[in-house]
Amino acid sequence: MNKAVKWILVIAGSAVALIVIAVIVLSMVVDVEKYKPQIEQQAAKAIGRTVTLGGDLKPSFFPWIGVRLSDLHIGNPPGFKEKDFVSVESVEVRVKLLPLLSRHIEVKRFVVDKPFVVLEKRKDGKGGWEDLGPPAQDSPVKKKEEQPPAPSGELPIKGLMVGEFAITNGQILWIDQADGTRKAVKEIDLALTDVSFDKPIGVAFSALADQKPVELNGTIGPLGSQPGKSPLPLELAAKLLDELDVQLTGRIDPSAKPPTFDLAVKVPEFSPRTIMDRMGQKLPVETADAKALDAVALSLNLKGTPENIAVSSGKLKLDDSQATFSAQARDFNKPDLKFDLNLDRIDLDRYLPPPTEEDVSAETAKQPPADSAGQKTDYGPLRRLILDARIKTGELKVKNARIQNIEVRISARNGVLRMDPLKLDLYQGNLAGNGTVNVQQDKPKTALKMSLNGVQAGPLIKDVMAKELIEGAMAAQLDLNFSGDTPDLIRPTLGGKGDLRFNDGAIVGIDLASMVRNVQASFGLAQKPSEKPRTDFAELQLPFSITSGLFKTDASRLVSPLMRVLAEGEAHPVQ
Repeated sequence: MNKAVKWILVIAGSAVALIVIAVIVLSMVVDVEKYKPQIEQQAAKAIGRTVTLGGDLKPSFFPWIGVRLSDLHIGNPPGFKEKDFVSVESVEVRVKLLPLLSRHIEVKRFVVDKPFVVLEKRKDGKGGWEDLGPPAQDSPVKKKEEQPPAPSGELPIKGLMVGEFAITNGQILWIDQADGTRKAVKEIDLALTDVSFDKPIGVAFSALADQKPVELNGTIGPLGSQPGKSPLPLELAAKLLDELDVQLTGRIDPSAKPPTFDLAVKVPEFSPRTIMDRMGQKLPVETADAKALDAVALSLNLKGTPENIAVSSGKLKLDDSQATFSAQARDFNKPDLKFDLNLDRIDLDRYLPPPTEEDVSAETAKQPPADSAGQKTDYGPLRRLILDARIKTGELKVKNARIQNIEVRISARNGVLRMDPLKLDLYQGNLAGNGTVNVQQDKPKTALKMSLNGVQAGPLIKDVMAKELIEGAMAAQLDLNFSGDTPDLIRPTLGGKGDLRFNDGAIVGIDLASMVRNVQASFGLAQKPSEKPRTDFAELQLPFSITSGLFKTDASRLVSPLMRVLAEGEAHPVQ
């Protein structure tokens, strides 16, 4: 037995020695250059594009089998302005020979220098990257019969180790002939370290996108002995303009059906205003406060599948505001959405556009909007929408009005949007209400109910309108309904009823008591410069009803210490 083993080893060693000698001799005597036309022809046949090798072709056979080539060009199809789809200054690949016999791949070098990729899109919409690969066979049935049997799922290799993997000085050019767009990503560098199945792979990527620096660093993996058959850990950090960091940790499981992910996303504080300024662009919105959108931070967890995404532990900082949130999105064809938002405070006036002279003149003129009867709104997305949203806000300032303890729930099912409840506190009082918008038909139907109690009208009107009109504790009951989505459609369909009351207040600017005594005094002509005309009252009540846009009141009354005023009348809708 020992002699047999000895002879087997001798034979195997001799075979390996013969292979090594053959490879060395082959590398010395074979002139690869004369085979370049055949190589170009076979490569072109495989990818369906012209292939040219303008530089040297230098193979190596032992102990590393590999090749180094230069001046590689892959052409664009006919009809494109750019001649090349891909060009590369040099490519070098070296793989250790003997480990290949045991299905282990050991790569010494895989380096691509100065690749230039042109993504050109013609005016007819066809891209130069389309239809890559060999042309379709004339007989698809025969092609199917010639295909090898489906793999069993096991990889054809047992091990992988890469010493150097790099793409250097790359460039990608995007050209859209339809709109004349031309964008470039330059100085592309990609380096992978510790490339194997059993270690995390290091990733270092950098580029200039329109002359703006972009970086991506971190690790991916380990891949495992069967890549794609087990969860893939990720720990990546991207940076834009040295200002915006996006950190991503967690794992993706491509083996699940459907694939799943569990990721944590963190964006440390950054300034959108600074980023847009460095990019030479303006913010998408102009804000009244020039310092708004100057400090934003975000963190959240993402979990689920491409068809069902859940967001948890969400935290958002927006300047001086802090918010926590969670959300879920599924069945994106509808879509089916659910989210909860809890905001501590926000001053919306900072983020609204600043008032302009055009806005002021338009508000003063109060011109009716242009006729939009010919424009129809597509309510299809709202009919499909499934929504369950809850929003809470501690403090809100909008149009100088200050509101506290806002709580609102919005839901949508089968084309019916509901707001119930709506609760908030304002100016020592509170408001509660609900509403529905039904878009099941082309003309939406809306119903609103509101209850207002104890609101101090004077400070509210002064903050919102910068005027003094009326004072007192305000209460109201409103029940309104209408159809349509434009003023011209809403006015003739408006209906409902309401009751507006003010207690222990005054009408500022008119002195009805003095009017009885002196007409001149009633309009303030005889008041002292420091005084304003006013009519104090114990109660002011304005009950009303609306039918087909016609406003009517039968028993409006004002009760003051000196008089009692009763009024009734109606008002037709403005055409």
